[in-house]
Parts: sequence; structure tokens; C-alpha cells
Amino acid sequence: MTDKPTVLIAEDEETIVESLAFLMEKEGFTVSIATNGQSAIDIISRDIPDMILLDVMMPGRDGFEVARSVRENTATKHIPIMMLTARTREIDRRKGLELGVDDFVTKPFSTRDVVARVKALLGRRT
Repeated sequence: MTDKPTVLIAEDEETIVESLAFLMEKEGFTVSIATNGQSAIDIISRDIPDMILLDVMMPGRDGFEVARSVRENTATKHIPIMMLTARTREIDRRKGLELGVDDFVTKPFSTRDVVARVKALLGRRT
């Protein structure tokens, strides 16, 4: 059995989820999906992922709330977080950085670029 890194995709846009999940799995990652902030928090607490791709604007709890929850928990505070956002305002980026987000990707984005960034954050260069 191989120990594939797990990536949680917390995103409510179905087309983005499908393309990211497809590419991540193709690159050897195990993928779990949350379509709102609360389900992301539930999944993270139940099955700690190696990486989180986190949309800023989601139903229920937004990406900032999820990031805060991850960073406040000693069991999860080490997990790299990449925020996916349509927001380009500097204040949003700064808020994410203050919460300890590791990387920001602005929509629309190249899914291949996201995969490369995930590998870099996980230290898995192929």
C-alpha cells in the first residue's frame, strides 16, 4: 500500500472541484471534497489532510473561518493552506496571511499551476 498524500478541496464551484480533483488524483494524491465551510471543518477534524485547497467564498462558514479553525487546532495548525479566491483586494490577501495561509491563487487559475504549487508546498517535486 502506498502512502499517498491527501488533499482536501474545499470549494463550492462544481467545475473547479471536478478539474482539480481529476488532476490531483492523476498526480497521485488522495482527494476529499467539501462544498461548504462547515463540512470542510468536519472533514479536517475527522481525517486530517496533508494539504487544504480552500475557497474564500463558500456557503455557511467562509474560507477565513475555516483557516482560523485549522490554525487554532494544535492537531491541524501545521497543514499547508492554499486559498483559491476570486477576490483580488489586498485586504483579503492580508487577512489570509494573518491567519497563516501559505499561498493564494486568484481565479480564474490554471489547475496545472495549482498542482505544481501543491507539490511545492508539500515538498514533493517530481
